[in-house]
Amino acid sequence: MTLSRPHPQRTLLVLTLPTLAYSLAQTMLVPAFTDIVKELHSSASSVTWLLTSYLLAAAVFTPLVGRLGDMVGKRRMLVLSVAAFAVGNVISALAGDISWIIVGRVVQGIAGGMFPLVFGILRDEFPPEKVGSAIGFVSSTLGIGGGVGLLLGGAMVDALGYASIFWLGAIASAISVVSIQLLVPESPIRQPGRLDLPGALLLSVALVVSLVGVSQGRTWGFSDPRTLAMIVGGLLVLAFWFWVQSRTIEPLVDVTTLRRPTVLVTNLATLLVGFGMFGAYVLVPQLVEAPRSTGYGFGATATHAGLLMLPGSLAMLLFGPVSGTLGTRYGHRISLAFGALMTAVGLALLAAFHGSDAAILGWFFLVSTGIAFAFSAMPNLIVTAVPMHQTGQATGFNAVVRSVGSSVGTQVTAVVVASSITAGFATNSGYATAFAICAVVSGLAAVLAFLVPVSKSPHIRVGEEMGAASLLPDPALSGDRA
Repeated sequence: MTLSRPHPQRTLLVLTLPTLAYSLAQTMLVPAFTDIVKELHSSASSVTWLLTSYLLAAAVFTPLVGRLGDMVGKRRMLVLSVAAFAVGNVISALAGDISWIIVGRVVQGIAGGMFPLVFGILRDEFPPEKVGSAIGFVSSTLGIGGGVGLLLGGAMVDALGYASIFWLGAIASAISVVSIQLLVPESPIRQPGRLDLPGALLLSVALVVSLVGVSQGRTWGFSDPRTLAMIVGGLLVLAFWFWVQSRTIEPLVDVTTLRRPTVLVTNLATLLVGFGMFGAYVLVPQLVEAPRSTGYGFGATATHAGLLMLPGSLAMLLFGPVSGTLGTRYGHRISLAFGALMTAVGLALLAAFHGSDAAILGWFFLVSTGIAFAFSAMPNLIVTAVPMHQTGQATGFNAVVRSVGSSVGTQVTAVVVASSITAGFATNSGYATAFAICAVVSGLAAVLAFLVPVSKSPHIRVGEEMGAASLLPDPALSGDRA
């Protein structure tokens, strides 16, 4: 029986809302940190875990959710992950102390698994020549949280209090759950099997231990034995996880797929792009909001900082799909190289010239445009390099790599800036050095992009895979909605 599928543009629009809500949640809470410390009598160090716990949970659950999507259905797992985001926001909104807000943030982080599911659904529903631009559009929502999140979060905190941020996330995700269930078709592509729970647990331990070590490096110091032990220990567990996965019959992630040159080099570039992106997103607000007495700060509010970042953030919605379209025609590695190079140039200019509103606005716009091209290209490179039934696990692992890069970039740049503090404030040279480090890392990503093997065709290979027995449509889906 031939399935009647809805128009793919409808699917794209429905999927945009939860991904946008998730990306905004990355930074909307930053303007509320001061209020949370005062109202809940917590410390500044405990408040930083509101970001760290969110990224850690996303890194842990993304490959698990992606694999489950390949097994039991992408729409089904997407509904569950978005529902978890709603529940996590309600927990944080009702919390009376910092510990329960952090618990809520961990539950929200489960929704990080929505991105491999969304990418898989788009690959299943769109014509091959349109998949690149569709993935580019969704990928672009990942970057708009910087300016829009800070601006919207600051305004909501000032007018309604910090809990309003969580209620907004809960409402948006609840609407998304209903819309996805009613309007998004279930994928006919399946990879039956068992879930590799030991592999998921081992990967979780590796990521949590190493990323907690990186986050604590800001407090303990990166040369502290405790920091080094956690980072090295986490990396050793990760190496052991790769070894175990290569010998598991039904692994969480197919290591053979990760070893493919296109996938391997793209993941390495993703790690570096994530580092540079979040470094910039953390540094710009701090610099702009520093007092004028420092000699470099603007004495601006969080709202002012958000306004300076807003044009760049919105530009991502424009250039993400452009990157996908150009990548489909000329090769996604070109889009990745161009984006990483543009990001590096923008960060280098921020390092050298950041003394006015115009400079911050212009150079951050350049950085954001570069990130839009890169973020669109990375999942597209993965999608075109793996079989359809491995889309979820492969793009899920790529999302994990991006989260790790973001966490490392955030912490390393924070340490660089903090190490320059004199008389209670960081120095101008501290910010310049941090921007320069992010520029170098992004430049290395551009170099790696040129090492990505050239595909025989930049278009997504669909027909060659549809004959596999494991990919036949699920009979239970024969009555799916039009």
